[in-house]
Amino acid sequence: MDSSIGQPGAAEPQQIRVNFTTTSPDLQLPEGRTQLLVPADIKRYGLSRVLNSESMLNTPSPIPFDFLINGSFLRTSLEDYLRANGLSAESAVTLQYVRSLVPPVYQASFEHDDWVSDVDVLSQHSSAGLWSGDKYVTGQDRILSASYDGLLRVWDKSGSTIATSPSGSLGGGHTATVKAARFLSATQVVSAGLDRTVRIWKYAESDDHLSGTLRTALELYGHRACVDALDVHGPTGRVLSAASDGSVGLWTTSKTSAPPAPTDLLPGAASASKKRKLTPSSSAPQRGPLSLTKPHTSAATAVRFDPADSTVAYTASQDHTLRTLDLATSKTENVIATSHPLLSLCVLRRGGGPLLAAGTSARHVTLADPRAGAAATRVMTLRGHRNMVSCVAPSPDSEHGLVSGSLDGTCRVWDLRSARAGAGVDGPVGESVYVIERESQSRRVVIGGGKSDVPGRGVKVFGVAWDRTWGIVSGGEDRMVQVNRGRDLMS
Repeated sequence: MDSSIGQPGAAEPQQIRVNFTTTSPDLQLPEGRTQLLVPADIKRYGLSRVLNSESMLNTPSPIPFDFLINGSFLRTSLEDYLRANGLSAESAVTLQYVRSLVPPVYQASFEHDDWVSDVDVLSQHSSAGLWSGDKYVTGQDRILSASYDGLLRVWDKSGSTIATSPSGSLGGGHTATVKAARFLSATQVVSAGLDRTVRIWKYAESDDHLSGTLRTALELYGHRACVDALDVHGPTGRVLSAASDGSVGLWTTSKTSAPPAPTDLLPGAASASKKRKLTPSSSAPQRGPLSLTKPHTSAATAVRFDPADSTVAYTASQDHTLRTLDLATSKTENVIATSHPLLSLCVLRRGGGPLLAAGTSARHVTLADPRAGAAATRVMTLRGHRNMVSCVAPSPDSEHGLVSGSLDGTCRVWDLRSARAGAGVDGPVGESVYVIERESQSRRVVIGGGKSDVPGRGVKVFGVAWDRTWGIVSGGEDRMVQVNRGRDLMS
């Protein structure tokens, strides 16, 4: 059925024929109502009103919609879109309509004694929860936080601290800032930091799940500089680490399979650092890396396992490069050069292969195709942050989504379908669909402190995770772990 929208008696505006389609079974238009003539200058709000009208979906209450054209969200009028893409207004346009995104509203904050450097989650949907099998107890949803005070903390949903790692002065804990932490399973945690060690922890909870313990199960030595980033693969018990001297380590959680630790790096060794010499040695076994390579000429800032192949890793560095490593041979298989130092990295799972999202010191996120021989290695740039992008994490529900955290004190939610044409080699430019402010800053403004004129002063974000159960979890300079809603953000 063809219909027209316009004012009687007014000059007939230019119109465009639109075909409406959707993948939502409960929002299907009746047969014969999927085609419509609409004004060329109509935008998202007008299209949404048309769809909700009595002659279309006839919804009892208005439903806000977004619209996709050729896989990208419509952010302008139809005529502006057609003009920007060199298309004729006489051509029929297919619009896919989806429910508008739900804001990532603030839910809770958990306060620390010092800056929060990293966060991870345990839930039935997280990788660690899925790897745990029967060891994961339904409802055992936990947040793991790493802090500049050298401690790890495990939190429950009520904001109670279930467990805290021992301090280095008591033996068994880190002797300096913890920079990275991950759940390996419901009973294992991995951490690393400024003391140059990687530590495997045995995590156990009481029968009532109101308290727990973190006990060092393995101390791993090999790095000679601060360890800034970790990744884990539960099924193989493997751990990846990235250090500020450009080195990348591969480790095992099995003390019987791990090689001996380098004797010159152990506490008390003649060449060990003064802090290591003064720290009492714990009773935990000490082991070395399966391999330790130095693929970068500057600090290695992030490392990730390939989601589909645990023998492949991706690394990011301040030397401006992304590298693909073959962990079986310790060789670099592919190098992607970028224009800026890289500070963070995550892998998006897509049907056509993985896509790397790297946060940069130039305030944007670079998306790159790591496949050797790809026609275009840098496929998109995400712009909007006002300071360095310190952390990134993929959406658990959509191959098009990710969240980034920045030293500007915000997290931004991105939908790769929300993009505009870009210039140069950086590809299309993506724009964030939501900005998450730090709740601590909002409270400061209410009290009367006002916002700082320096982006991120006092509220820099250092770590972020996105989980189907927990939502978006972030931590930073305000000494808070903050939880925001994460469901239904991607259509």
